[in-house]
Amino acid sequence: MAHEQSNGANRAVDLSHHLNLKIRSRHPSPLKDIIRLMSMEGMVSLAGLPHPSLFPVHTTSVTSSDPSASTEIELKLSNDQKIPLSAFFQYGTGAGNAQLREWARDFTQLIHQPAYQDFNILLHPGNTNAWGKVVGLLCEEGDYILCESYTYPSAQAYWIPQKNYAAPIAMDGQGIRDHILEETLKAWDTTHPGVRRPHVLYLVSVGSNQAGVTMGPERRRKVYDVCVKYDIIIVEDDPYSFIQYPEQFLSSLAPSFLKYDYQGRVIRLESFSKTLAPGLRLGYFIANSMLAERLLRATEVETQDPPGLSQAVVLSLLQNWGMDGYLTWLQNLRLEYQKRRDWMIDAFAQHFRLVGASETPQLETADGLVALMGDVPVFSFVPPTGGMFIWAKFHLSQNPAFKKMQFDGTVDDPEQAFAGSLWARFAEELVLLTPGSYYHPWQGQDKITTKARGAEPETTHFRFSFSMTTKEEMALGISRLARVVRLSWEV
Repeated sequence: MAHEQSNGANRAVDLSHHLNLKIRSRHPSPLKDIIRLMSMEGMVSLAGLPHPSLFPVHTTSVTSSDPSASTEIELKLSNDQKIPLSAFFQYGTGAGNAQLREWARDFTQLIHQPAYQDFNILLHPGNTNAWGKVVGLLCEEGDYILCESYTYPSAQAYWIPQKNYAAPIAMDGQGIRDHILEETLKAWDTTHPGVRRPHVLYLVSVGSNQAGVTMGPERRRKVYDVCVKYDIIIVEDDPYSFIQYPEQFLSSLAPSFLKYDYQGRVIRLESFSKTLAPGLRLGYFIANSMLAERLLRATEVETQDPPGLSQAVVLSLLQNWGMDGYLTWLQNLRLEYQKRRDWMIDAFAQHFRLVGASETPQLETADGLVALMGDVPVFSFVPPTGGMFIWAKFHLSQNPAFKKMQFDGTVDDPEQAFAGSLWARFAEELVLLTPGSYYHPWQGQDKITTKARGAEPETTHFRFSFSMTTKEEMALGISRLARVVRLSWEV
């Protein structure tokens, strides 16, 4: 399509009809106007702010890694610099430090190459908070939100009290399936009479938290085209964008939806949590000018700026490293996580026989690899192409304890009941997994059982994380898990 080749020549279309009633009513904070005017040359301010000489911290230093060497770099932050440390401790405008936003804009142009030109950058205190602001921007009470068939629990923990609901879209090895998305939207008025059709799609399209799958370019084009056809805002939550495992780093990375966004309908949530450190609580929105301005209005009265010291440290680090240094850091980071992923798969292979899903025709819905103990299939998984997790589907049809629970009829949801007992047995053996139930999209109180959700019977999921443990700890944990499996499956 011609618009995809424009690389920024387009302008965002008017999407103001997506704003909810509350956000339309927001006005600029008058106090932020005061702060903006204070920066004018020659201004004598009698409007009042804490005097920077009374801030107790005047100098600080941070020792950082050198991305291209096994040495360390000392970064000194003081009040004697061009932007004094005290400026980061003062009240800000809500948008965040201008130099850091300019760096983020240059990085976005270089890496993501948005297909329209009038996008803005706004700093935020982490993607979880950022998503909360987006829900507050776009969703009214009772709205449904399109999402992956298993979705990030903190994201929906925000929308559930807002009385919003999930409209889950089936996934495969590349994330949500575009034709299922279109079928869902096309049939909405029939399947949900009297309920407004969803107009927001939330997804983690790289190394998805939980499944670890990454959406390729062609699928992204198709999903984007469906969203244009049905007037959907795409919220791309992408903390794992640079923890992908292609052969070549930059040239083979899955592109952001921004690359295809010639209408400005993507709100991208960028974060330094996985690339630098989660405790920084720092990231940024990339959104069209209208949406960014409304997000700024919410920021002014909800959170103000992200932590000033975090902004100072990150800006100093990125300026010292330079763009090439940061990219070197990211490349080394993804190689480390790829190595850890391989450790975990090797640990599986030490205790289970791994075969391709095509070799187990009795498991019609298995993808990727199947882990067997003897000839009994226990779980299947798709080796992740990004992120920090392996999403394992446990197949329960040959587990004696589950079969007894299933046919006794003593519990309403045998899959979930068995998953809870199995998780507890893992924990008793000192191996901790994340239950798949945390990722069930909230569709209302009447859709909480496996059957009511229309989920696959006789299966349950667990998420394995390979980000924290050493190779030795990982091997120990998988050996403990295999011991529980052997006893439970009686093999």
